Amino acid sequence: MKILSVADYVVKDLLEAAGGGPAIDDIELILSCGDLPPEYLSALRHRYDVPLLYVLGNHDLRYGASPPLGCLHIDRKIVDVGTTRILGFSGSRWYNGNINQYSEEQMAGFVKKLRFALWRGRGVDLVVTHAPPRFIHDAEDRCHRGFRIFRHFIDKYNPRYFIHGHIHTLFASDEERITRVNSTFVVNCYGYHVLQI
Repeated sequence: MKILSVADYVVKDLLEAAGGGPAIDDIELILSCGDLPPEYLSALRHRYDVPLLYVLGNHDLRYGASPPLGCLHIDRKIVDVGTTRILGFSGSRWYNGNINQYSEEQMAGFVKKLRFALWRGRGVDLVVTHAPPRFIHDAEDRCHRGFRIFRHFIDKYNPRYFIHGHIHTLFASDEERITRVNSTFVVNCYGYHVLQI
């Protein structure tokens, strides 16, 4: 499966390919890691005509009144796309009390509520979050610290991929955005990245 993942920054080239064709061929699924306008997700969904799953970032304030058309919000849900099981978690660490911000304890509680579903389904293949795991791609300011529970999740459930946004970094190559933790590939999807599963 060829997956387009997006986060934090609108890449107009993904919508405006020469000749009117898709900017990237053979995309089968789009995953959004947050902090993008809902109109952008609607446009991506229309452009590629494939399922689009998303989580919310700490700046996604308009989704309640104007959700992206034809897209599926997967916060704290496990979704099957073909044979791939996908789980999402919205939000960042709490830093100023706005929406989609959570303490470490709150996020750990969200994960705990999914334990039975994770056990029954034998884990998941791919996790979509806005914030990164703590000490993997994150920063030290309150807003950009990752969640420790995400690192515990990786250690316990070993998803094949753990993709996130939130950390704005320009990469010289795709290899720079990927860190392997045990058997899991943690990917910063800032802007966009293409996964082949």
